[in-house]
This record gives sequence, C-alpha cells and structure tokens, in this order.
Amino acid sequence: MITHRHILFIIAGFLFFISCSDEEVVNIYSSRHYDTDLQLYENFTEKTGIAVNLIEGSSDELIERINNEGINSPADVVITVDAGRLWRAKEAGVLQSFESDYLSETINDQMHDPEGYWVGLSKRVRGIVYNKEAVDTTDLEGYWELADDQWNGRICMRSSNNIYNQSLVASLIETYGEEETEEWATNLVNNFARSPQGGDTDQIQAVAAGLCDIAIVNHYYLARLIRSDSEEDREVASQVAMYFPADEHGGAHVNISGAGVAANSPNKENAIRFIEYLATEEAQQYYAIANNEFPVLTTMELPEVLGQFGNFDTDGVNVAMYGINNPTAIRVMDRAGWR
Repeated sequence: MITHRHILFIIAGFLFFISCSDEEVVNIYSSRHYDTDLQLYENFTEKTGIAVNLIEGSSDELIERINNEGINSPADVVITVDAGRLWRAKEAGVLQSFESDYLSETINDQMHDPEGYWVGLSKRVRGIVYNKEAVDTTDLEGYWELADDQWNGRICMRSSNNIYNQSLVASLIETYGEEETEEWATNLVNNFARSPQGGDTDQIQAVAAGLCDIAIVNHYYLARLIRSDSEEDREVASQVAMYFPADEHGGAHVNISGAGVAANSPNKENAIRFIEYLATEEAQQYYAIANNEFPVLTTMELPEVLGQFGNFDTDGVNVAMYGINNPTAIRVMDRAGWR
C-alpha cells in the first residue's frame, strides 16, 4: 500500500535525480515495502545528517533500472529479500564488493557473500506449518522426511517459480547433491495434496481448513496472522503451529533480507555507513523485529510472537549457495514435476 510517507520518499528520490546539490545523501533502491523501513531512513538522517532518497520496485525491476542507468546510476544501496535475489543482483553486475570490519564482526559468516558483495540483515526461517488436530508432532522431523510415504496427499506447497522454494531446494542440493535432491523432490511432489498454488499465507489457510496437514512457509507469514487485527486471521493462526527442524534432522533453512553497495555508487562511504546502521540494535528493531523477522544480532531480546516459535538450529549452509545453486534447483524442480 502506498502511504503518504512512501510518496514523500519517492518524490525526494526523483528531486535528487533532477537537481544538483552538495547535500550529503545516500540513494536506496529497495524491494522491501514496509512502513517501518521508512522510520529507519528518518532515524538514519537524524543521526548522521545524510539524507535518504528512496526508489522502490521489485528486485528484477531495480536490477533492470540500475543496468539501464549504467555508469551514471545514482544508486548507492540495493536492498532486497532472499539470498537468491541478491545473487541475481551480483550476477547482473549491479553490485560491488565492499569491506566493513563492523559487519564482519557482527554478522555470522553464513549470512555474508563470500566475496563481499552483500550481507544479510534479517533472518527468515522456512518452517513447517502443521494442523494441530491432524499432526502428531513426534512425526515431524526435517524437510527431507517430508518425501516419505506417511505424508502422501497431506502437503500443500507454493509453485516452483517461487524464489523461497527455489532457495530451499538449492540448500538441499548443497547438502545432499543434485541426484539425491531430485529424487527427494519427485517423492515430495507425489505427496502434494493439491497442485501448487497461492502464496505462503494461502498455504497456512489451507492447512487450517484441513485441505492438507502441513505446508512449508516462511515463519513471518504465520506471525502476521497471529498479530493481525482481523479475528478471522487470528482464528486461522490458532488452528496451526510452526515447527523448525532440529539439528539432528538437518536443521532449519534460514534465508535473509539483505543489502549491498551498488556497482557505480557515487556515495560509497555513505552506502557502507547506512548498511552498517541497519545492523545496529536500534535499526534491527525496525528492520527485522517490527516485520516479524529474526534479527541478525543474537544479543537482542525477541518479542513474544517470535519467542513462541522457539530456538532453531540452522542447516549451516552459507546463504550464498542458494543463488549459486539456483539454476540447478530450477532444473531439479522441473524434472521432478514440481509446477
């Protein structure tokens, strides 16, 4: 939803592009569309005196725009969701490597691009949502076991063109290899209760309605329903629960929202300073926690809605592999009949 604040930031961005000014600025190209992020920009300006210009769009739109702008692009920071999309931005040549001692010391290596092109700034756990009446939690293990016969006709899933599912498969390829993952994907597809359709919220609703017993979704979709002002949403949330695979079952698949410095950034120092700010406790309250995402800072206290999901073990795969293995993941899903 476009708000008054969105309009102000977008106008500010366009005014920057058509005017000359000596004002300290940082130009943000973002595919995140949260009002809480706008508060971040205001806080950053208050702290540093650096004005923020914002352009919003989908990841693909922003990548195309920066490429079209070429060496004269005013973009300083590129923000997007999912490591697979960050990889696409890197491959498209719209990012440059950068160094930050603060980010290296603060954020786990698993959430850094190995070549320094981007860093993760919030954690998104792709968990297993289950119907509390239909599923015995002792039957839940890991993603790998969802291909077992006991789940035949019981699983709802988004389509294979969804980047979240592609990244999950890419992670499994890194752990188990292409051939075994294709066999897993083929058996998983055979366990689908219906053809893939809808988004993550639709999968949760289907599980609550009994159309299937389990689904794989990003945790924050359930958190939104739990916190919703709608009684109907909260009723849906009350019918289900979230399970994160333990380390003994491969661990949980953790994705990110992250940022990198644009390839031709005219304000590189400001860009790095802004990304570093996003990894402070103050910023993480807005960037991660306010959007029901897990913060990258392990020292932060979690709100009740996140705390109730419990602790989770990660699968240990560097998120950069989600992008590197993405083309293979797409081929695997296609051969498995995952539509």
